[in-house]
Amino acid sequence: MGKMSKNLAQINNWEELSVQSNSKILQAKGPKTLGRIMLIVLFLFIILLLLPWRQTIPGRGTVTALRPEDRPQTVQNQIGGRIEHWAVREGQEVKKGDTILVISETSQSYFDPELPLRLNEQLNAKRGSETAASQKMEATNSQIRAMSNGLRFQLSAAENKVRQAQNYVRIDSADLLAVQKFYETTRVRLERYESGYKNGLFSLTDIETRRLKLQEDNAKVIGQQNKLSNSSQNLLNSSIELDNIRAKYQESLAKAQSDMSSAISSRASAQGDIAKLRNDISNISIRRGLYIVRAPQSGFVVKTLKAGIGENIKEGESVATLQPKSPLVAAELYVSAMDVPLILDTSDVRLQFEGWPSVQFAGWPSVAVGTFAGKVSAIDRVSSTGGKYRLLISQTSPVPTKDEPWPPQLRQGSGVYGRIILRSVPLWYEIWRQLNGFPPSLEKEPSANNKEKKS
Repeated sequence: MGKMSKNLAQINNWEELSVQSNSKILQAKGPKTLGRIMLIVLFLFIILLLLPWRQTIPGRGTVTALRPEDRPQTVQNQIGGRIEHWAVREGQEVKKGDTILVISETSQSYFDPELPLRLNEQLNAKRGSETAASQKMEATNSQIRAMSNGLRFQLSAAENKVRQAQNYVRIDSADLLAVQKFYETTRVRLERYESGYKNGLFSLTDIETRRLKLQEDNAKVIGQQNKLSNSSQNLLNSSIELDNIRAKYQESLAKAQSDMSSAISSRASAQGDIAKLRNDISNISIRRGLYIVRAPQSGFVVKTLKAGIGENIKEGESVATLQPKSPLVAAELYVSAMDVPLILDTSDVRLQFEGWPSVQFAGWPSVAVGTFAGKVSAIDRVSSTGGKYRLLISQTSPVPTKDEPWPPQLRQGSGVYGRIILRSVPLWYEIWRQLNGFPPSLEKEPSANNKEKKS
């Protein structure tokens, strides 16, 4: 019994201690607090999804020059030679026309220091040849004129002689016709006298007289025929002489014209040699001015591509790299081909240059710090290596008051990161677009000016 009482007393003590412990334990508020936190987070997430998000097209590239003449260039020597003196060092600033390099001649054709004097002597000799050829042409022209005048007189005399011979032929022909008429008349009379003699009308003496007259008229006919033959022969000879004079003149004229052609050819050859010598003299004068390689424009000597004294360089070989002074810088960005049609000529561009600290938020460019404004100047019409398209971004002009001008310390070749600013959309739409791989959306169709800029 005593043992049971003791056990009951212990149980009562435990119950009292349990009641006291329960009274001291705090009520559990964890589930309510977690629920409230989740509701707040959900509310904030919904608000965040409804916030405006600025769509952008990212691009990376380097700093370059907008104009080709502002980009780094190599300086070449126009003639081959040997290096005699360097007038600049790397990093030195030069002005347009300053001496960069002095070279000496290495071609044997130009070793003679008095080469221009020798060429001038040859030029004077060729001018003498030209003068002699001109004088020969004048003499030949005088000869042709004299020949023409002499021919005119000879032809006139020969033609008169031919006309005279023709007159003689006509006269002799007329005389022959008259003599023949007389002969016929005498023959007819003789026949009548012979008939009358048979009838006893005429005497023998009359017959013999008529026969002698007939013989005399016959002799006159034969003589006149011979005279006409001589006249005809004389006419033929005169015509032949006239033809000979013409043929001789043609021969002499052909020879004179041949001499004239030779003189013209000699003068033309002399004139060609004179022109060539003048060209050589001018080339020598210009070549001797090319022994000094000068800066084509003001800038800085970035690097010399040849070294030492006495080294031979070839014609058109690069000797130094020159960076023009005060270039019109631009940003050269490369963007994806999918984003190129979305770039407008009115799109804003924000740039981050390497070496200038900046903080940029992709969706909120208005709160970016250390970025610079730019505008699209050109878009390549063909893709570059890797399938991306190159954009040239130039500095906005005039510079807005809210943006600082580009740093003057920018050097070509330094890195740049840029974003082309597009329309504003809710954040949930941007997340949905990124998850599905859709391109950014447009507010309007690209204008014709924008298409022309894609060059």
